[in-house]
Amino acid sequence: MIKTTPMVQQYLSIKEKYSDAILFYRMGDFYEMFFEDAEVASRILEITLTSRNKKDQEQIPMCGVPHHAAGRYIARLIERGYRVAICEQIEDPRHAKGIE
Repeated sequence: MIKTTPMVQQYLSIKEKYSDAILFYRMGDFYEMFFEDAEVASRILEITLTSRNKKDQEQIPMCGVPHHAAGRYIARLIERGYRVAICEQIEDPRHAKGIE
């Protein structure tokens, strides 16, 4: 069973609303993609596919791109016919008191 941390729960709830798009989920200086989005994006964008929860039996596929370079990666996905949804981090993580 996949460990559902508050971050994973938030990601999944947002992804549910944008199931037809690859979700760029902002985490600090990177946009991260998870699950099937990560598998597709890593292949199309030729970036490394890794995983979250590496010690768990059920790992979560993930990949990411630096926020300052996201535009060119998003453009490549759109050129290939994919839709992209962007989830921004609106609070400085140093001042966050949890996920809302």
